[in-house]
Amino acid sequence: MMKSNDIKFSIIVPVYNRPVEIQELLNSLLQQTYSDFEVIIVEDGSSVLSEKVTRNFMAKLNVKYYYKENSGPGLSRNYGMQRASGNYFIILDSDVIVPKNYMQVVKQALTENYVDAFGGPDAATGDFTPIQKAINFAMTSFFTTGGIRGKAERLEKFHPRSFNMGISKEVFQKTGGFDAMRYGEDIDLSIRIIQAGFKTALFKKAFVYHKRRNNFKSFFYQIKHSGEARVHLWRKYPKSLKPVHTFPFLFGVGLVLSLFLALFTGIYYGLLVYVLYFMLLWWVAYGSFKSLRTAFWSAVASFVMLTAYAWGFAGALFSTGKK
Repeated sequence: MMKSNDIKFSIIVPVYNRPVEIQELLNSLLQQTYSDFEVIIVEDGSSVLSEKVTRNFMAKLNVKYYYKENSGPGLSRNYGMQRASGNYFIILDSDVIVPKNYMQVVKQALTENYVDAFGGPDAATGDFTPIQKAINFAMTSFFTTGGIRGKAERLEKFHPRSFNMGISKEVFQKTGGFDAMRYGEDIDLSIRIIQAGFKTALFKKAFVYHKRRNNFKSFFYQIKHSGEARVHLWRKYPKSLKPVHTFPFLFGVGLVLSLFLALFTGIYYGLLVYVLYFMLLWWVAYGSFKSLRTAFWSAVASFVMLTAYAWGFAGALFSTGKK
């Protein structure tokens, strides 16, 4: 087992056309209470570069910048890990901000209970826009995702997502890191980590503030791709598909059937169930945010997420191709 004093952290961040996000992330890393780490920024073939922003931090932060041709986030993370000097890699998305004690929390957790890989949850800050708060609600609420994004105690139920995960150098070397698949590559790696027998854990206190998309159009396509990826993962790993993963698909099927019955038979009971469901979401969101506006957008975001996932899931499910 690696001793805590032997752990050397390298933070890996792929970026594509998002210099403003990189500046916000690096600012938050500059404020860390534990600062013994390096940061690797991997520019994935961007046309709007983050190089200038990154270089502005080099005098204050141990940060390195690399540019490479576009290959997607998974292979860009591998590129960064191959060039890192640390032996434990923390992988973050460019659209996150880390609390000032994030690295201290990770360090302490690994000291008390060393694991080869960990995942952490995400949250929203008070200065997020109502849309960003709504999207965060849709992605993390028990009533929409079943709490699988950071609520479960075991990695078998909660697969670390690449916006906030850590793996040892040994894990990277033995698994080969991320697959070239464009979507679902983080879950694919998590499954292979478990299959390889590595010790894993969820660090609930190691959360990040995840900004995600700031409009529903881009959010829709992001989640649509997630639905497609889930089917591809199921075909690759048949045991990976759980009932909670099929909920959005069943939601979509039920909605179509309810609309059909209402239009052609005058039976509205099905639609009533959906109305009650979204009233529940609104009420839960209002309890969290104490804002009528944010609660409304949370219900809208939940509808967008569920229908987008169902659309992608169904499209991949009935497609003859596997990927």
